Amino acid sequence: MERPLVSPPLIIAHRGVPTYRLEHTRASYELAIEWGADFIEPDVVCTSDGHLVVRHENEISETTDVALHPEFAGRRTTKLVDAIARTGWFTEDFTLEELQTLRTVERLPQLRPRNIALAEPIVTLEEVLDIAEAADRRVGVYVETKHPGYFADLDLDLDDRVLAALERRGLNRADADVPVMIQSFETRNLRGLRPRTPLPLIQLIDRKGAPWDFMEAQDPRTYADLTTPEALAEIATYADGIGPNKSLVVGRRKGHWLTGETGLVAAAHAVGLQVHVWTMRDENNFLPADFKLGEDLSAHGDALAEYRVFLEAGVDGFFADDTSTAREALRRMAEDLAGESVS
Repeated sequence: MERPLVSPPLIIAHRGVPTYRLEHTRASYELAIEWGADFIEPDVVCTSDGHLVVRHENEISETTDVALHPEFAGRRTTKLVDAIARTGWFTEDFTLEELQTLRTVERLPQLRPRNIALAEPIVTLEEVLDIAEAADRRVGVYVETKHPGYFADLDLDLDDRVLAALERRGLNRADADVPVMIQSFETRNLRGLRPRTPLPLIQLIDRKGAPWDFMEAQDPRTYADLTTPEALAEIATYADGIGPNKSLVVGRRKGHWLTGETGLVAAAHAVGLQVHVWTMRDENNFLPADFKLGEDLSAHGDALAEYRVFLEAGVDGFFADDTSTAREALRRMAEDLAGESVS
C-alpha cells in the first residue's frame, strides 16, 4: 500500500445513484445523499434561453422521451459536437420551459432494467444546488462542464453561467456551506476559470483521444500526454486535481485483466494534485475480468474487490455509480487498517 488511509477518499455520486435511479434526477441525487455521498455530480449543458440543465450530453434522445413528442419532431437534426457528428435533439435548441415537458429515461436499459419503468423531470443546476443545500449534513456539488468550447462558440458560455449561479448563492468561495468543485475534459476553460474562482478545479483525463481544445488548435498532444510528470506539473499551475479514467491508474491488458499500478497517482501527488478516478460501477459489464461474477453483464460482480485495488493505489476520490458500495468499501478498508494497527 502506498499510503495509509489518513482521510477516506471522497465518494462522488456519479450522476447520483444511476444503478438504482435514473441518472441526473432529483431522486438519484437524494438517494446518493441518503447513502452517504460526499459530493453529488451534475453534468451541465445549456438551453437556448441560457439556463443550465443537467444531462449526460446535450444530445438527449437516449436520456429523455423527446422522440415521443410530435411537437418537437422537426427539431431532430445532425450537428458536429467536438468534431463528432451526432444526430438527435439538442438542449441548445430548446427553452427551459420546453425541456421541462420531457421526462428522463434509462440510458442503459439492457444493464439496468429495474430503471426502465422510472420517469423523472429534467433538473437544472440551480435545483441540484438546492438539493445539496437541503441536506442534513455538508454535501458538495461536483460540476462537470460538458463541451464548454462548443457552447462558448454558440454564445452560451457554460463557465460564465456556472460562476453566476454560484455567485448568486455565495458559493464561489472556498469556505462555502456547499463545497463546489468544477471539472472538465478540456484544458482551456479550466485555465480561464483559474483566475475567476478559488474553487478546486479538476482536469479530466480519458484513456484515449485528446481534449477538444487541443484538437481545435491542431495541438498534437493527447490525453496520454497529460499523464507525464512534466504535464502534471503544468496541470498543477491551473488545477487542483486530475480525474483520470481508472485504467490510467491501474492498467489493463487484453481481456480487461488488471496489470497493476501505473505510477500515475504517485506522480500526481508529487506535484500536489489530487486523483479522483472514474467510474466505479458494480455491473459485470464495467468490471475488470478479475472481478466479474458469472456471464450476465447486468449482474453485479465483486465491485468491492475493485475498490480495494484503487484504495491501495492511494486515490483521493471515486466517481461511483453506487454510493452504498463505495461507502462499504471504505468501511471495510478502515476496519482492516484498524485491525493492523492493533496487531
